Amino acid sequence: MCRLLNVLVFVCCLRVLHCFCPSQCTCIYHGRSDGTGTRSVLCNDPDMSDIPTNVPVDTVKLRVEKTAIRKIPTEAFYYLVDLRYLWVTYNSVTTVDSGSFYNLKGLHELRLDGNLLSLFPWESLRETPSLRTLDLHNNRLTSVPPEAAQYLRNITYLDVSSNKLTTLPSDLMDIWPPFSGVSWTGNASQKVVLGLQDNPWFCDCRISKLLELSKMTESAVVLLDQYLSCSGPENLVGVPFQLAELDQCLKPSVMTSATKITSPLGSNVLLRCDATGYPTPTLVWIKSDGPPVNNTVVEETPGEGTRWSIISLNGVLYKDAGEYRCKAKNVAGTAEASITLSVVGVVTTTMPQQKSATPAATDAALTTSIPVVTTPTPSPATTATPTLPPIPTKRGQQRAPPGGPQQGREAGRRPVANVRNATVVVRGIRATEETVDSAALLWTTEEAWGDMQLTVVYSPYEEKDKQTMTVAAGSGKVVLTGLRAKMKYMACLIAKGGQPRKDQCVTFYTTDGEERPNLVLLIISGLACTLALPLIFLLLYKITCLFCSKNNSPANHDQDTYVKFETLSLKQRTMGNQGNDLWTRRQTQESERMLLFSRSSIDSQMTYKSDSSRSEYLC
Repeated sequence: MCRLLNVLVFVCCLRVLHCFCPSQCTCIYHGRSDGTGTRSVLCNDPDMSDIPTNVPVDTVKLRVEKTAIRKIPTEAFYYLVDLRYLWVTYNSVTTVDSGSFYNLKGLHELRLDGNLLSLFPWESLRETPSLRTLDLHNNRLTSVPPEAAQYLRNITYLDVSSNKLTTLPSDLMDIWPPFSGVSWTGNASQKVVLGLQDNPWFCDCRISKLLELSKMTESAVVLLDQYLSCSGPENLVGVPFQLAELDQCLKPSVMTSATKITSPLGSNVLLRCDATGYPTPTLVWIKSDGPPVNNTVVEETPGEGTRWSIISLNGVLYKDAGEYRCKAKNVAGTAEASITLSVVGVVTTTMPQQKSATPAATDAALTTSIPVVTTPTPSPATTATPTLPPIPTKRGQQRAPPGGPQQGREAGRRPVANVRNATVVVRGIRATEETVDSAALLWTTEEAWGDMQLTVVYSPYEEKDKQTMTVAAGSGKVVLTGLRAKMKYMACLIAKGGQPRKDQCVTFYTTDGEERPNLVLLIISGLACTLALPLIFLLLYKITCLFCSKNNSPANHDQDTYVKFETLSLKQRTMGNQGNDLWTRRQTQESERMLLFSRSSIDSQMTYKSDSSRSEYLC
């Protein structure tokens, strides 16, 4: 009897501990008729400054509201394994640790709205795989990092409204249709709700996907507020997302040099991919059945919005056959194109020797060549991407030359070890003898063995179509014909088994076919100038002389215009003078002076009056 009493006391103690409620909280048990139920806890004491640590372990919903809590520490709820709803709303929380939600595997809803968060530890969501609702409304978030996308793939309700966000990473938009590549079947349960309103969005290419999403009438992503507007740049302030047009934003476009390439076993293969877009896209090579390809030879950006990449496969084997995808990506979108590589080989088998009467027949061995082709297995699903039109076989494919018994015997006599270990070092490549349609390439080689060959790859600069030809490594010279006049070309020498480098390439220009007529015209112009210059100088001399003579003519004209006047005047009468001596001659200068002055002058009066005679008038 005593033992039974002890058991009852122990069970009651466990029940009391199990149902203990913090003093600053209210615990409510929602029971059902079947004896089961759920427990919810509400903590809303304004004096509470820390997250409560003695919450009942069977709590399903915990609400901490309108308190003075400023921080959510690490492992604050680790013992609440049944917790499905966690609301820490309208507090003063400024810091959330990366381990704050540790062991909340069943958490379905997390609401942190109405706090002072400027940063959120997105990696903390790794501990909440069942999370579907995340509410960060009315905080101070300024950005969402691209790495947050990997923790939000299962979220169906995300509210980041009323923050200070100006942009969203393109990677975040890529996790939802239609940008994820997964088609939406129209099922309402697959929809994602986004709250993005009341943020100062800067409408540029970084949120081009968001602008595109706002213009869709039916989509798997639903915006809480359809009437979002731009806060920048200046020309788009106040413009709704549905009407915003971005000038400098272009999705990537990818093109490849060929869609299918067939190459012999052991040869070198170059795969080229060109992409355009704004901002300038990045390029990544991926093999359909493997990781990203990292043996990129050249990747260059010749101009804004353009990038090209070339990968080199040296000494291709059967395992190298497959589909190579070139993927271009920028903030406006992604695009890809593929190249299928097939490897062709020849397996040589030797038949047993047959007894023959002649020694020559005994020495001969019968060989049979069996062609072997390895092609990649088609993938179950492929993505349609824009590609170039089919390229002619001589440029887009590389095929092995037919082999015969004679070649098989010669290959049998060749030292295999030396062939495998031999390398060619190409140095001093340069272009000479450039003409209108041809040019010569010169180079020097080191350690060239036997008849080892080089592959010459040339094309107009930055053009996609490449032309190739094979030359002997030891020749040191090759002439490229069929070129276009007045064009910039780029030519590269690639050795078998060697890694292509920039120092094995050279650029050159073909000459202009109009140079000779221009030279004749220049000579004729020179002769014309030689004859015309003396005539010009003579004409200038005549004009100068005429001008000088005109400058001297006014002085002579003045001298010829005026007439010298001589005047007669009466002289003083004396006693001895006769009647015919009454007149005297004046000086010329004096006469001219008298003409220039009025008749009221003293000299004029003297002319007509005399003290000893009466007035007389002269005509």
